[in-house]
Amino acid sequence: MKKIAVLTSGGDAPGMNAAIRAVVRMALHNGLEVMGVQRGYAGLVNGELFKMDRSSVSDIIQRGGTILRTARCLEFKQEETRIKAANILKAYGVDALVVIGGDGSFMGAKLLSKLGVKTIGLPGTIDNDLAYTDYTIGFDTALNTALDAINKLRDTSTSHERVSVVEIMGRDCGDLALYAGIAGGAESIIVPEKGYDKDDLCRVILEGKANGKMHNLVLVAEGIGGSNELAKYIESVTGIETRATILGHIQRGGSPTASDRVLASRLGARAVELLMEEKTCRVVGIRNNEVVDDDIDEALAMERKFDDKLYEIAKALSY
Repeated sequence: MKKIAVLTSGGDAPGMNAAIRAVVRMALHNGLEVMGVQRGYAGLVNGELFKMDRSSVSDIIQRGGTILRTARCLEFKQEETRIKAANILKAYGVDALVVIGGDGSFMGAKLLSKLGVKTIGLPGTIDNDLAYTDYTIGFDTALNTALDAINKLRDTSTSHERVSVVEIMGRDCGDLALYAGIAGGAESIIVPEKGYDKDDLCRVILEGKANGKMHNLVLVAEGIGGSNELAKYIESVTGIETRATILGHIQRGGSPTASDRVLASRLGARAVELLMEEKTCRVVGIRNNEVVDDDIDEALAMERKFDDKLYEIAKALSY
């Protein structure tokens, strides 16, 4: 192992820069050369590689987004595109590729590995939807961003005695909404894993008003969606002023929390260690605060388990 490359792919996540920094500096520490790939798989196919040194990753650990930038690349689903990418890596003398991203990015790494490319995956996504790891890089920062917004919305909801319906990102995973709901003291948390009944929700809101409740905070996971329509329905049934707020991509930005910076550093360093040990086609994660690595095929095949216990706790604490 003499030269590696690193790229970020898919949606950006706070902490990606910390992961890039860890990969680059740990590789250099072990005498490896490092190439950065700009704009994810799209940049790889276009040959957008450049040499990185220690100064390339100076002053980035506190920055959100990704200095390597990212892009979608639908063409990567085509085998001829992946063959071109593998040949470009070979032309640059790259022995292994570190991919930072979510499940789609990992699928790309998996398919490249079938062509003989040595790959390691790092979980960079705010959605926390990768089953093999307890937490993904960016989840904690996105959670705190959502919580900050919720705290502000609660103030105005109380002042106006209204219902606030807040839509949280996470795709089909309800973790962001669940954790934000518990931390923000939401009255109702609606996630894809559990679903909900609109009329039952309205009943709870009316019962709260009868008991003197000044406001209601309803969190809706992105996988459920329809927040504007839900807000209109709640107002039509209860007669209580209701407003919907879709937080959107604000949750992807911002300086990463200490937790995400440390997680990214631990996982990035382990990725390079695995390459030095000639262990490839694997993904790195964290379980029970221990850094782990799994075969990429096995990791992608794992079934994600929703935290039912935490959801029940959230329900018990909301009344």
